[in-house]
Amino acid sequence: MYETHTLREKFKLFMIILVPILITQIGMYAMNFFDTIMAGQAGPDELAGVAIGSNIWLPVFTGLNGIMMAISPIVSQLKGARKEKDISKSVKQGVYLSVVVAVFIGTTGYFLLNPILDLFSLDVRVRYVAEYYLITLGTGIVPLFIFNLLRSFIDALGQTKISMAIILLTLPTNVLLNYLFIFGKWGFPELGGIGAGLATSLTYWAACLMIIFVIHKVYPLRPYKIFTDWITPSVKSWTEQLKIGIPIGFAIFFETSIFSAVTFFMTAYDTYTLAAHQAAINFASLLYMVPLSIAFTLTIAVGFEAGAERFKDAKSYSYMGIVMAIGSSLAAGLILYVFNESVARLYSSNEQVIELTTKFIFFAIFFQLSDGFGAPLQGILRGYKDVNITLLMAFISYWVIGLPSGYLMANYTVLGPYGYWMSLIIGLTAGALTLFLRMISLQKRNLSKHEKARI
Repeated sequence: MYETHTLREKFKLFMIILVPILITQIGMYAMNFFDTIMAGQAGPDELAGVAIGSNIWLPVFTGLNGIMMAISPIVSQLKGARKEKDISKSVKQGVYLSVVVAVFIGTTGYFLLNPILDLFSLDVRVRYVAEYYLITLGTGIVPLFIFNLLRSFIDALGQTKISMAIILLTLPTNVLLNYLFIFGKWGFPELGGIGAGLATSLTYWAACLMIIFVIHKVYPLRPYKIFTDWITPSVKSWTEQLKIGIPIGFAIFFETSIFSAVTFFMTAYDTYTLAAHQAAINFASLLYMVPLSIAFTLTIAVGFEAGAERFKDAKSYSYMGIVMAIGSSLAAGLILYVFNESVARLYSSNEQVIELTTKFIFFAIFFQLSDGFGAPLQGILRGYKDVNITLLMAFISYWVIGLPSGYLMANYTVLGPYGYWMSLIIGLTAGALTLFLRMISLQKRNLSKHEKARI
């Protein structure tokens, strides 16, 4: 990151940071994307099992990993304030914290897994695949949390090409391991959907080892000495990170968990409906990587300018990102509308699943637009370290307004399972509107305080 003076310079820097983040996010999501597609080719039961497992895993991973994302605004603001020495200390403590959180979640999840699965009426094979998909995936939770902490540190410095290179190297590994373990090729056991979990876990280990090596050896990162000159774990430092990270994590959890809740409600319908829902949500989520990457870029850019108290520049980046995200979501909606059947056939050869998937995709067009507006606003507020109000807004929008309305429409109107997708549209729209109002209020307050300080 560096200071810019014109809108053109800001756009150029924004794109330099954004493009590698986007490629990285697509690469990371592609692991789940290929898990779902390849498991679907192994059969509807395998796809449904991976769907259940993924939707238990996703809110836990994204929510708790959101705690690790606190390092991004911390580092970007320290960078903007030119406090380089404090960056190394914060990242080292973040590594310790990521291990502690990962071990705690892995242990807790192991004991809660069966009680959670028992809450749902699943076919025997679907339940079996979901359970062991999660168990195998869980063996990679520690390296995954460390990787994402370190990746957030690298990106906050503006070195986003490094994260991109690592993901591009590990993605083919994931696809190859999926091929070996799902279908039992080259003498490996045929594990079906469970093989997707094992393949992804091994990929997490590879990515973690690679990013540690890069930070230790590559010049722009080596001077920070993250893996040399070790310091004692500090509960005080962990607390400071958790004050920012916990609200971020829970806000993300409330958003992602509504998608998982919808999937769980889908278990009341047949396996074909569940498989179609998962296929549609999986592809829509892939398209969401664009506004999500813009949100991550905004956290870095806004955090850098806020740390230097250049609030007008932070505001300029904010609106630039919002316009870009909305534009990308309009394009994504057009893709879903034009290629709905082609997308459906990526996931299944079963005609009933294909027909149902195209219907779900129609609803996905509309929540893409809400997501395109809401995602950059979350990134902006994280850049300002304004996270507590965002947490409350997320809970009300998704769980007080969105999901209950979806339940009513699904059970008391002709929409049936599509009523739950209406809850996604309603919840995401409500969340985006409240976040926009919060951003405007915060920016006015920051500019006012800054002007008074100059007088």
